[in-house]
Amino acid sequence: MRKTLMAALLAAPLMALSMAASAADPVVGRWKTIDSETGKPKSFVDITQAANGTISGRIVELINPSKPNPTCDKCKDDRRNKPITGMEIIRGMKAEGGGEYAGGTILKPDEGKVYKSKMELVDGGKKLEVSGCIAFICKSQTWIRQ
Repeated sequence: MRKTLMAALLAAPLMALSMAASAADPVVGRWKTIDSETGKPKSFVDITQAANGTISGRIVELINPSKPNPTCDKCKDDRRNKPITGMEIIRGMKAEGGGEYAGGTILKPDEGKVYKSKMELVDGGKKLEVSGCIAFICKSQTWIRQ
């Protein structure tokens, strides 16, 4: 009886960890960003989910940056003059169901502009349509799952 109880107590945290891992949102993972103007890869972004369910994304690698170790010199918030590599560019996104996300913002570091953002998984989750808008001016990109 004691061994059974001990085994159950040890197994419970492992089961909880397993369930938490399987509960990760489908958008979580690494994505290659594609510049909408040039069609060329620009960076790799890791998208994560916080304990409260919000989605965020961080640039983990720049592809062919214009200069070594660029900073966000045009940013006007807490990211001003911080390195772009490692920078959180997606904040506060929330799942809306059906592979759609909204309610958050996205930063375009080369412009220093923060846009209201929406995202949608497409092509069976292999691609992510990301759009950002300021008033009626919207820009969008298609990112590719890595």
